[in-house]
Amino acid sequence: MTRTVLESKTKTVVIGFDEPFCVIGERINPTGRKKLALELEAGNFDTVIKDALEQVACGATVLDINSGAVFANKMAEDPRYADNNFVEPPLMKALIEIVQQTVDVPLCIDSSVPAALEAGLAACEGRPLLNSVTGEEERLELVLPLVKKYNVPVVAISNDDTGISPDPDVRFAVAKKIVERAADFGIPAHDIVVDPLVMPVGAMASAGQQVFALVRRLREELGVNTTCGASNISFGLPHRHGINAAFLPMAIGAGMTSAIMNPVRQVEMEAIRAANFLMNHDANGGEWIRFAKVIEAVEGGATFAEASAAASQAAGGRRGGRRGRA
Repeated sequence: MTRTVLESKTKTVVIGFDEPFCVIGERINPTGRKKLALELEAGNFDTVIKDALEQVACGATVLDINSGAVFANKMAEDPRYADNNFVEPPLMKALIEIVQQTVDVPLCIDSSVPAALEAGLAACEGRPLLNSVTGEEERLELVLPLVKKYNVPVVAISNDDTGISPDPDVRFAVAKKIVERAADFGIPAHDIVVDPLVMPVGAMASAGQQVFALVRRLREELGVNTTCGASNISFGLPHRHGINAAFLPMAIGAGMTSAIMNPVRQVEMEAIRAANFLMNHDANGGEWIRFAKVIEAVEGGATFAEASAAASQAAGGRRGGRRGRA
């Protein structure tokens, strides 16, 4: 059975067909977050710390760390800051060090800059997930050696030098190509987590059906775990969280094993907790029962983040010592 093992200093998370759905928290990402980008430019990590704590309390078992910041003020003073190869490696290192001091969960190192990926790998404790490789020839040659060198799993995004195909058969072929090229480097299929690329349902009516079929095929034919940017499905639509909350259990039912998403949204997390229970990935409903207490606190006036944090603290919060399941 396919098991992708991620580790922090003391915690282990397994992404797998018979495991609870893996929620990869997406919020430590300055893309589209001007306030966060400005804070990072000033060396202020307060929001990063807050986001790390909230996401883990709300149910993320892995945190995505994205270093794609634009330092506009510094760029005006020093042209080197216009180059992501200059900005991202030291920023990635700093982000990972701060997050590891704040929470103890495995990390997902997320950058389009290979030097930033390696800086993150060097700074990371345990066994992180690398995000990402594509089917583009240059990317394959740059990223797969890092995956092999550091013995880490990698997200494989199903686009290549021709771009993102609307044809799911083409996206499957790209995923297969990446798995085969990884094998040439001695990287096993269980360390490839394929992102089949979720299209917005508002632009492509068959987007949901496409991804469900692709996930089944990836699981059955390639034996790989899968992930996605969960909110892509609802891009451009009103009441996006309702669509996301319907999409996620359907994706889980089709065999998807993880998603990069915002865990601070109650409706999506409620859908995932219920899906885990219904898929028999929550023994005796223990997690669902604990989650129900969080919902009771929300109904009593607490925010979802506040109620989740209180429940986490009551359960012991961050626990060190023996390696355990996150």
